[in-house]
This record gives sequence, C-alpha cells and structure tokens, in this order.
Amino acid sequence: MRQRLLLVLLLFSLSAVTAFAFPLLMSTAKERTQQFVISRTADLDRFATLPADVVVSEALRYNEIYGEEVVVVNAAGEPVVEAGMKIADVSPQIDAALRNQPAAPVPTVMPWNGGDVLFARPVGTGTKVAGAVVMRASTSVAALDVARRWAIVLAGALLAACACVLLALVVARWLLRPLKELDRGVRAVAEGQRRTHVADTAGPAELRALSESFNRMSDAVAEAADQQRRLIADASHQLRNPMAALRLRVDMLPSNGSLLTEVERLESLLDGLLALASAESTATERAAGGVEPELADLQVVAHDRVDAWRAAAHAAGVTITVDDRAPGLVQCAVSDLAQVLDVLLDNAIKYGGHEITVVCDRATLTVRDNGPGLSKKDIKHATERFWRGDDSQRGTGLGLAIADKIVTAHDGTLALHSDGGLVVTVKLPKEPLL
Repeated sequence: MRQRLLLVLLLFSLSAVTAFAFPLLMSTAKERTQQFVISRTADLDRFATLPADVVVSEALRYNEIYGEEVVVVNAAGEPVVEAGMKIADVSPQIDAALRNQPAAPVPTVMPWNGGDVLFARPVGTGTKVAGAVVMRASTSVAALDVARRWAIVLAGALLAACACVLLALVVARWLLRPLKELDRGVRAVAEGQRRTHVADTAGPAELRALSESFNRMSDAVAEAADQQRRLIADASHQLRNPMAALRLRVDMLPSNGSLLTEVERLESLLDGLLALASAESTATERAAGGVEPELADLQVVAHDRVDAWRAAAHAAGVTITVDDRAPGLVQCAVSDLAQVLDVLLDNAIKYGGHEITVVCDRATLTVRDNGPGLSKKDIKHATERFWRGDDSQRGTGLGLAIADKIVTAHDGTLALHSDGGLVVTVKLPKEPLL
C-alpha cells in the first residue's frame, strides 16, 4: 500500500512540476527570440533611414564591431555597400524586399538550434521602394541566453520535484503510520498477546478514532474472555453441589432405578454443557490473546487414553488397537487432546461395532470403527449441539460438538466420513519450527 500511495503522489507531483516547467521554458525561449528579432529589426530600420553617404561607413563599422554581415542596394538592385557578404549570397531576399514582400517569421530560438537568420526590409516609405537592406544575424548569443535561462528554470523544477518527493514521503508516513500500528496490534492479538494497545500516533482523525476503537475492542474481548471463564468456573461450582446432593438423596430412595437413570442423564448433560462452554471459552481466550499454545505428544496421549478406555471396551466386547505411523508434537493442551480422544472413543465403543483402530500420523489423529457409520445427511449434523441420530436416543448429543469446538479452538479441523464404519479425522497444527 505504501508503494502504491507513494507512486500516485509522486506521479501527481511530477506531473504538476512538468505542467508548470514546460510552458515556462517555452515562454522563455519565445521571449528571448522576440528580443533578438526586435533588436535586429531596429538595426535594419536604422540602416534604411541613413543617407547613402553615411550608410556605407556605418554598415562597415557594424560588421567590424558585431561581426554581422550587411548588404544595402539601391532601387535598381545595385550594391551601395557590401559588408561581409555579396549580393549574390542573398539575392532572393533582396528581390523580395524590393517587391515590398513581408519577411518570413523567425523561428523560436532553442538552445540546440543556434545559427544564422536573414533579415530583409525595403528602403523607402509607402509604395515607393528606393532600395533594400539585408542583414545576416547570428542566433548563437540568443541560444546561449536561452540555455542559461532554461538551466535556471530546470534547476528550480528539480528543486520543486525534490520538495514534492519529500512532501510525498512525509504525507505517506503520516497517513500510513496509524495503519502500520493497527497491523502490529492485530498481529499481536493473533499471536496471543492480551489487551494489546496501539499507540495514538499522529495521523488523520479517522485513523486515530479507529486506533481508539481497536484499543477498546481489545480490552472488551479480553474482558469477555475473562468473564466467560469466571462464569464457567462459578457455574461448575454452583451446579455440581446441588447435583451431588440430589444424587445422594436419590440413592437413599427405594425403587429408584428410573429416577437414578434420569439423574445420571442430567449429570451427563451438565458435564457436557460445562465442557462445551469450556471449549468455547478456550476459543474466545485464544482470539483475545491467551497464553502461548501448549504442545502435546500425539502418540503418548493416544496410548494413555486407549489404556484408560480398554476396560470399558472389553466389557462391551470391543477391541481397540493403536497404529503408530509417525511421531509428532501438536499445538494443543494435553488435557484438551485427551478430552477429544475420550469423546471419540466413547462414541466408538457405544455405537461403532466391535473393532476400533486409532491411527497416529504426525499431526493427524484418526479413529476408525467397523460399525454402521452415518449417512451423508447425518454426517452434516453430527457436530451440532444436541443432535442425535434417528436410530438412537442415547447420550446428550454434545460429545462431537465438544470435540469439534476444542479442535477448532486450537486452529485444527475435525472431519467425519463413513468407510466401512465411521472414520473421524482430527488434524492439529504441528509444532512450530524454531
């Protein structure tokens, strides 16, 4: 953006300088040409008005002093004086002057076209022509003067261009510095720095207002993350105590099988909601700028959780195997990765047939079962809250939603597809290279 802005400002500035300098150069050349023409025309008029006995000495002296050649003829075209050149050299000009024809205009003198110019005028008044005067004048001095004046104009234009370049740099810095600060602030938030503020630097009022809004937003997001975390902690503490007391009293009641089942469902639902809220809090905290991401060994966590679920799987007649293809560290807290695995293994044991395979391949975790799987329609809704398949009313419908939220909170992806059973693939960011 800085380069484009500078390019636009510089092109505009240089165009303005050029539009000012070019007419000034041309007017300078025309003015010096006009001075040259007026001066030589005045000399011609003087020779035309001198008496015949005086014009000879004056023409010769003029040629000697100024080095410019003069020829004066009478009405018959006979020479009166030839000072530096012959009649034969300028016979067309003499004939035109004797016929009282106007002379051709003198071209504008430029620094590179210095040369000789012929001036001619008739001698006499009105229609009575008594002779003619022809002068060969050099434009070298005029061209040198034009070059000198042009040098002054071009030097001024160069100074103006330098001033415009400096002004463009200052304006670009003034305009873009607040944007640079905002970019730094956004990157800092993305890298995990909480309550990042940008400096209130000089710049347009609109950008300063945007910087202030960014600072308020950064504080508000961080505060919202803190409030969400405190709410989860308070809700967890306040809800678990009454639930424990209710469970204790239900256990003391006779014939309480169905009631105990409902209490267990309520406990499971409460645990799921709290886990989902915790996952969303993690995502919000990362967006607000949380702590540096933790690293977890995918293989170690997988073996640990498989060992923890092996007894439950055995009781359900399910075998679990782990396929270690390639080791790898992922950017995810160990507790969060373990919770994702718990959800996937729990679902696979309950609904996934009698064989489960857990594959660890660098930063990719795959849990595959040989159960009935899910239809394409059901897969689209499987990670939605409280969704359960049409053929099953067990569970709370929060497990995959929790796993998906945890994975996405760590900038990963969770995908499901059916291939001889349900296949859940979790991809997490790899360990950053130093």
